[in-house]
Amino acid sequence: MTQPLNQVKEWEQRRDEANRYYQRGKFQESLDLATKNLHLARAIPDRAREGYTLNDLGLAHLSCWQPQRALERFHQALSVAIEIGNTPAEATTLSNLGSTYSRLGRFLQALEYFDKALPIFRRSQDTQSEVSTLNDVALIYTRLGEPKRALLLQHQILRMRRLLGDFSGEATTLNGIGFAYNVLGKFEQALEFFQAALPIQRAVKNLLAEATTLNNIASVYHDLGQPKQALLLYNQVLLTRRAISDRSGEATTLHNIGFTYSTLEEHRQAMKFYKQAIMIYQELGDNLGEISTLLNMGSVYATTKRKKMARSCYQNAQELAEQIEYQPLLEKVHQFIDSL
Repeated sequence: MTQPLNQVKEWEQRRDEANRYYQRGKFQESLDLATKNLHLARAIPDRAREGYTLNDLGLAHLSCWQPQRALERFHQALSVAIEIGNTPAEATTLSNLGSTYSRLGRFLQALEYFDKALPIFRRSQDTQSEVSTLNDVALIYTRLGEPKRALLLQHQILRMRRLLGDFSGEATTLNGIGFAYNVLGKFEQALEFFQAALPIQRAVKNLLAEATTLNNIASVYHDLGQPKQALLLYNQVLLTRRAISDRSGEATTLHNIGFTYSTLEEHRQAMKFYKQAIMIYQELGDNLGEISTLLNMGSVYATTKRKKMARSCYQNAQELAEQIEYQPLLEKVHQFIDSL
């Protein structure tokens, strides 16, 4: 009897330590500890703890940009949760599967998982998880070209966040509202919401979220016809992304710097940053980011009368878009190819 109790205590302590690493953005360390905990949970044996650990592993893999490994672990966690009737764990894992499919650009599949998770969160009155999942749904609507639908949902989420006193989540939602307004071309309104998110992110010392918001503000400056102002801010964001080892964010900012130089018709500079972004996107397996960069590189080649190079970029983008099974993106790629 003593041995399992000691093992359970060891499992709890290790999970707490793994969570601390995860919160500090040290995802590989978190992954290593969760891997040890999985062996321990199976040795005890304890199916509930095994399920929780599988879910922890999925999150760590996702943060290390290993989405396929994350999917494997989340599906295993879901099987355990259903088998032992752990409804809260089932809902959490369904939501995590949705986030992973969203990351892979498989938005319709992501929505299916979110739709399964939401009623469970509501039944168990887990408002925090419900709101977080709704926020993911709203972002997908924006990406699927339905920003007005996203806005309706985001304003509902904002009220819920404020009722919960969830300041960090409020900033996330303000950012999401800004993103939707930006897609609608309402740049001044977008800027207003991004700037409302910043002081909250600074107050809670969320450097990752702050860098994302500053990146979005720079994009608005670009869209408002102030590319030099945008470049100043992007370069500031790039330093932060590198300081906190945010590889995904670094690639996004490198891509945005490239796009801004392209607007300024500084094509050599644009290509330099696009190529740096592509390398990181490939390293992370981020097909969406890579496609977007390939299309913009192709545009630079087309503008500078290097049609063969442009076609090569567009064809590479087409191959990746076909793997993702995301029709609007594939149509966009075909438009670029037809423009040649």
